[in-house]
Amino acid sequence: MKIKTPVVIINLKTYPQATGERAVLLAQACERVSNHYDVPIIVAPQIPDVYRVAKAVEIPVFSQHMDAGAPGRFTGHALGETLVEAGCAGTLLNHSENRMQLADIEASIDKSHKLNLYAVVCTNNILVSVAAATMNPWAVAVEPPELIGSGISVSQAQPEIISGTVEKIRAVNKDVVILCGAGISNGDDVKSAIKLGAQGVLLASAVATSPKPEDVLSDLVTPLGK
Repeated sequence: MKIKTPVVIINLKTYPQATGERAVLLAQACERVSNHYDVPIIVAPQIPDVYRVAKAVEIPVFSQHMDAGAPGRFTGHALGETLVEAGCAGTLLNHSENRMQLADIEASIDKSHKLNLYAVVCTNNILVSVAAATMNPWAVAVEPPELIGSGISVSQAQPEIISGTVEKIRAVNKDVVILCGAGISNGDDVKSAIKLGAQGVLLASAVATSPKPEDVLSDLVTPLGK
């Protein structure tokens, strides 16, 4: 599966509106919008919902986390081999709500390469973003933690983080996809992020908790569509 850019990734977290069968309905809404606007949309449900969501949609499904361990004595870990069998195309790593040690991030990225999984490393500043980019994940998603869920987008409040990150990352990795996260909630935020050099966005609550997620998604992807 080849994922083109610009891309929109929806992290469903563990919001009650986006777990269980509701995760399936939300993923199906994402798929309808993706097909209508010809914009890639990826969904990342909580790990227990990955299998049911992946069976219900054809758009890429990512895990919210993956460990680097091998099958065997790794109680409580999320193994890449199992995620692949469940239908995952990729995984988020180092989200602000599930931080990882640098060595563990690198090991998980290496595992993603072996399993042909897309790895998105979430980062909170330019230095960490550059360090992550040198490990050759598919994407780096810049998310200042203080803006996550705030409704204030990083592309509007701290545009220098995006532009500065793009410049520094490109000095060490010309191929990694650069995403903008934190506070993204509408089409204007997406447009701003793309103008600053991002190749897509990662967001959660604006879609996952909305009573009309399809409308929110349509607004989000309009600047990226045909």
